Amino acid sequence: MFETPMTVVGRVVTDLRRRVVGDQEVISFRVASNSRRRTGDGAWEPGNSLYITVNCWGRLVTGVGAALYKGAPVIVSGIVHTSEYEDKDGVKRSSLEMRANAVGPDLARVIARIEQPPRPRDGEDETSPAAEADESDPAEPDPLVLSA
Repeated sequence: MFETPMTVVGRVVTDLRRRVVGDQEVISFRVASNSRRRTGDGAWEPGNSLYITVNCWGRLVTGVGAALYKGAPVIVSGIVHTSEYEDKDGVKRSSLEMRANAVGPDLARVIARIEQPPRPRDGEDETSPAAEADESDPAEPDPLVLSA
């Protein structure tokens, strides 16, 4: 299967939707990326817009769920594909979707504080309340929780 990597800079335009698919959680939201250009007289005029559905799986669910909200300026990076479906009237439609591998605030448009959650000790699962910070494993980067 051909995979198309893409990075989109824009704003979250829907409420975040958290759901369970199989045995995994996913958070989905739509991002709008709007362009504009300066005219000859110095005024700005709107250009084209891109709307994309972003799906966040795995470790992204926690950070995205804690930090993002409708209207948040974001930068999302991931693999893009077209999802084809039939609407309620039986008309074939398609939409652009991204399986995100990185999501963060657009620091040109927002100030964010970065928090690092405690890492579980060997033998403890990540949801254990007894999990405390431990030595970092350089082979695996620490997860980040971003908040604006």
